[in-house]
Amino acid sequence: MFTQVRPTVRHVVPEELGSRSLVKVVYVVLEPQYQSSLSAAARAINGENSQIAVELSGYLIEELRNEENYEAFKKDVAEANIFIGSLIFIDELADKVEAAVKPIREQLDAAVVFPSMPQVMRLNKLGKFSMAQLGQSKSVIGEFMKKRRQKQGSGFEDAMLKLLRTLPKVLKYLPVEKAQDARNFMLSFQYWLGGSAENLENFLLMLADQYVLTDVDIDGAPNDDPLAFEQPVTYPDMGIWHPLAPEMFEDIREYLNWYDSRTDLPEISRNPLAPCVGIVLQRTHLVTGDEAHYVSIVQELEYLGAKVIPVFAGGLDFSKPVDKYFYDPLKPNEAIVDSVVSLTGFALVGGPARQDHPKAIESLQRLNRPYMVSLPLVFQTTEEWEASDLGLHPVQVALQMAIPELDGAIEPIIMSGRDGMTGRAITLQDRVEAISTRALKWARLRKLPRVDKKLAITVFSFPPDKGNVGTAAYLNVFGSIFRVMEEMKAQGYTIDEMPENAEALMQLVINDAQAQYNSPNLNVAHRMSVAEYEELTPYSERLEENWGPPPGQLNTDGQNLLVYGKAFGNLFIGVQPTFGYEGDPMRLLFSRSASPHHGFAAYYTYLEKIWKADAVLHFGTHGSLEFMPGKQMGMSSKCYPDSLIGNTPNLYYYAANNPSEATIAKRRGYANTISYLTPPAENAGLYKGLKELSELIGSYQTLKEGGRGLPIVNAIVEKARQVNLDKDIELPGEDASGLSKEERDTLVGKVYIKLMEIESRLLPCGLHVVGEPPTAEEAIATLVNIAGLDRVEEEQKSLQRIIAESIGRDIDQIYKRSDRGDLEDVQLLYDINAAVRAAVTAMVEAQLNDDGRVSMKSMLSVFNFGGTKDPWTKAIHDLGYKSVENDALKPLFEFLQYCLEQVVKDNELSALLSALDGEYILPGPGGDPIRNPDVLPTGKNIHALDPQSIPTSAAVQSAKIVVDRLLDRQKAENNGAYPETIAAVLWGTDNIKTYGESLAQMMWFVGVKPVPDSLGRMNKLELIPLEELGRPRVDVVINCSGVFRDLFVNQMALLDRAVKMAAEADEPLEMNFVRKHALEQAEEFGMSLRDAATRIFSNASGSYAANVNLAVENSSWEEEQELRDMYLARKSFAFNCDNPGMMEQSRGILESSLKTADVTFQNLDSSEISLTDVSHYFDSDPTKVVASLRDDGKKPTSFVAATTTANAQVRSLSETVRLDARTKLLNPKWYEGMLSNGYEGVRELSNRLVNTMGWSATADAVDNWVYEDTNDTFINDPEMCQRLMDLNPNSFRRMVTTLLEVNGRGYWETSDENIERLQELYEEVENRIEGVE
Repeated sequence: MFTQVRPTVRHVVPEELGSRSLVKVVYVVLEPQYQSSLSAAARAINGENSQIAVELSGYLIEELRNEENYEAFKKDVAEANIFIGSLIFIDELADKVEAAVKPIREQLDAAVVFPSMPQVMRLNKLGKFSMAQLGQSKSVIGEFMKKRRQKQGSGFEDAMLKLLRTLPKVLKYLPVEKAQDARNFMLSFQYWLGGSAENLENFLLMLADQYVLTDVDIDGAPNDDPLAFEQPVTYPDMGIWHPLAPEMFEDIREYLNWYDSRTDLPEISRNPLAPCVGIVLQRTHLVTGDEAHYVSIVQELEYLGAKVIPVFAGGLDFSKPVDKYFYDPLKPNEAIVDSVVSLTGFALVGGPARQDHPKAIESLQRLNRPYMVSLPLVFQTTEEWEASDLGLHPVQVALQMAIPELDGAIEPIIMSGRDGMTGRAITLQDRVEAISTRALKWARLRKLPRVDKKLAITVFSFPPDKGNVGTAAYLNVFGSIFRVMEEMKAQGYTIDEMPENAEALMQLVINDAQAQYNSPNLNVAHRMSVAEYEELTPYSERLEENWGPPPGQLNTDGQNLLVYGKAFGNLFIGVQPTFGYEGDPMRLLFSRSASPHHGFAAYYTYLEKIWKADAVLHFGTHGSLEFMPGKQMGMSSKCYPDSLIGNTPNLYYYAANNPSEATIAKRRGYANTISYLTPPAENAGLYKGLKELSELIGSYQTLKEGGRGLPIVNAIVEKARQVNLDKDIELPGEDASGLSKEERDTLVGKVYIKLMEIESRLLPCGLHVVGEPPTAEEAIATLVNIAGLDRVEEEQKSLQRIIAESIGRDIDQIYKRSDRGDLEDVQLLYDINAAVRAAVTAMVEAQLNDDGRVSMKSMLSVFNFGGTKDPWTKAIHDLGYKSVENDALKPLFEFLQYCLEQVVKDNELSALLSALDGEYILPGPGGDPIRNPDVLPTGKNIHALDPQSIPTSAAVQSAKIVVDRLLDRQKAENNGAYPETIAAVLWGTDNIKTYGESLAQMMWFVGVKPVPDSLGRMNKLELIPLEELGRPRVDVVINCSGVFRDLFVNQMALLDRAVKMAAEADEPLEMNFVRKHALEQAEEFGMSLRDAATRIFSNASGSYAANVNLAVENSSWEEEQELRDMYLARKSFAFNCDNPGMMEQSRGILESSLKTADVTFQNLDSSEISLTDVSHYFDSDPTKVVASLRDDGKKPTSFVAATTTANAQVRSLSETVRLDARTKLLNPKWYEGMLSNGYEGVRELSNRLVNTMGWSATADAVDNWVYEDTNDTFINDPEMCQRLMDLNPNSFRRMVTTLLEVNGRGYWETSDENIERLQELYEEVENRIEGVE
């Protein structure tokens, strides 16, 4: 991934030296725009100056990763007179620069470093001026810098600009000779900011005159024949630039007067209603003359009929020109621009080092316009980017995609390439056209009256089946679309033939009105002939390699391509086609995914070219457009997501708890995401036999002292067996009479804690409807969960902890003892949890409206009710905890009240309407609202987090608890032996929600800890000494999801460095399993130890998933070996920190590493998603893969960590699957909650059952009784069976076929009667679907 350009292209040598002095200059910079100016400056000196000549060697910081380049750099620096550095903010490369320059710093005549990491800034040296004490000294400039840096914000560069202006004041305090050198340093900075070839020529002459050509005899004496140099030519700090303007403007009125007087403008732009686009530029490109790409974007926008206002800033605070120039001079509160495109690639405030997002958001919210950030290629040439599967360089993804998203930026499209020889930016005309057209489409949304706007809503159908139309995580899709239609109609949009309700809407979309009512076809909105398709879809030829000539086999009647959906006036609701290869076992095996099929392409062609949508709204999490093949990040026009979405603005309703996949939709599908709330999690409760068991335990506690204790224990044991708890708890044989009283108590305690675990398990009830406020029960459920977590950073204790401390107990100790089955503490924990619920209920019930819901109107305006005791305190006192003080609860309940306000605020519909009006959507983090209430209110443009900020120190501490529990449990079950290798899966969303807990777990296993750099970013590692670790280093094989790979390249590099550090540590092999295995592999494969220590794997760039889930969902597999081959073919691409970002297929190393695994491991990160809720978990699970590779064929132990509550648990995979079945699929509270959503609820049931089967296929983790009870609950109950068939016959058919399939594959043994009944039902439902009476 290193750029292949060699630094030699930047080497400038004088043609002849003659009697001149040779000055050797070496520079290293982040961005290439200085290259051409510096080269021109050196050539000008060499051509014209009679006293000196310059030999110039230049490096881009990224090139120093390559050993050959780094050696050349060290050699050049060792011979140099002058060293120059700028914007060196990548920590490991800053260390390399320091290591090369520091030892020879004293022999350099001058070292000038502009804003960079502190270790590089300390290399500064001009005569007596030095920054060697930076960060430690009390020097005047040092203190000034320190204060500036501490004030978060646009950081160092602006601080130095300020210092330039205040320099005269500072210099008064310095000794004379030091003052001159400090003045020269600031002068250097002015030359550098000036950036033109002339300024840089004078900069080099000034340094040579003052520091290189001094008189040798008398130290520091002036040169007899001084070099002539000019003072810096300065440019405005900020202003307005236009390629045709005679000057840079510093006043918006002057610029507009000049603009309106132009005669060269096309007629279309003279229209007073012409859209106006604000462009934000980087000043360095203007002053260095490297502005061809800026010129082309201005020209393109004007050609398309827009007015443009291109502004720039000298420092890195671009909010200043936005605030100053994007408003109407006559009406200062009215923005003059209709959309904004930043071409800097940086955060609005703060550049690459420190950002001030609140300041940026404040500025953008006031402006209230769509804010696009496009980026120039910095570390690659155009050709390297075009040829790369990876696309944009990973360091640039972190700096220039992830960070601007925190400001609310959308559409990170590459705007310019780079010429490897000159370093200059190159216009990429097709990208310039895309950016300009899209900016104008957003501006058009502002100008167009609502009555004329056309919107296309896209719903998903996955897996492909009529019963699955409208699939989206946690969302009642048709209910939500109906709410959106009502709101749009009320707000003046043209919505015709409005259906009566959500059910009627669904029937209109999923049933073909022309065919018979029950036909398998959806409603056809458009038949597209092949000729029309080929004419309107220029990339259709590229699809033929995978799918043959159009129309192909999918979404077609054999002659035309079919677009499914239905129009309601100016609103079209369409069904996105599926991948198309779900049912093809051969295609599922390919390591790279196939292109979209013709039907998929035709759908998006229809939206843009025929329906002519002004915007498309993808409805719910998630479709497949953004997962189509193409570059990983930084799309080109040949990438399918870019081709498909075309130039239509893309809005996307996305679940607030899934920031990682939302980020893929933003970066690959150019989506402006709008978050929706996931249904509140409620306690699962107990039912049927579990409830009876709970009542028996209650009887035991009241009657155990008399003679009735023993028979009740026997009844408990019998009932526990009936409800299959014997798999989770060791029960005595027939009779408990052999147990002592203490042993009986412990046994009952263990059954009780298991029941509490089931009862208190959080599960989302029902599906969310966009724009619907929560009911009282839902609000209470959410707040109880929020109250149950300690928030260490805010110094806030959980309500459980406050209550426990009031009776002199520590909640952590109560958790530990109740986990072991201590009956008294199990009961105490139950009581404390009941008190928490009572207190929160008291708070919420005081604020209900007449409908039993909490609304903004019904909420308390005054927090304290005026009495001495608040209702929540009273509720806790009434339950016996009288020592809890009102004041102790106040901070927590103020926080809970704030959270309640956020839950109730409803921005989901208003945010959509704002976006359709061409307004800015407020950004906000995605994640778990319980851990991070900042996720609320929903209706925000979801972003992930700064990838360099994780793992946090809190995450590292939490991770250690899980790692210790897992190792203890494995040792206990394995005769005290540590596991040698753990095969783990890392997920993107999981690491965002927990701020890197699972990342930190991997580091703990190998015995390495992350250390922040001087800017607080997690870029460094330390090996924990074995004495401190107190156990062997455990080897890991880490498979990262495709989404994790896209979002966290830096973290993959950290993990790879951690493993390599452990492998290279010279330690006894019995204490370092990483080294032990790597040495064996180095010998087996004939490679170096470092290469053999390859343990971080994922998919090929631009591909996602193992496809095991697609095979299971579509029954497109025969033997389990096929599933294992899919996993190994698709998940065997290795990551290497020495070449970051390149994924190379390394199946041999993956297989030989998995062979040693004793344990497989995954994390569950939040209450609403568990193992059977989605298919991702079993898709990536390597349990049977490991068993098939191990020499002894033994199945590894599988563990799942649940860190969703304060008391983190490590359970076996089978325990977790059983818990899932009991609390969800078989739990009336859950399935009735789902079925209240009708058609969509049956689909949820059927998906859950298929995902359960996935765990049989990949891990044999499902007990027979789970399938048996499922059959009893849904099939053998005639009333339930009829209900499911009526609500959604297609999904019910899928439930029937799944049960037949698990039996056929040997995962479920049952009676012949059950199988016959299922076969009869299959025939019945099939006839019903086909319309046969």
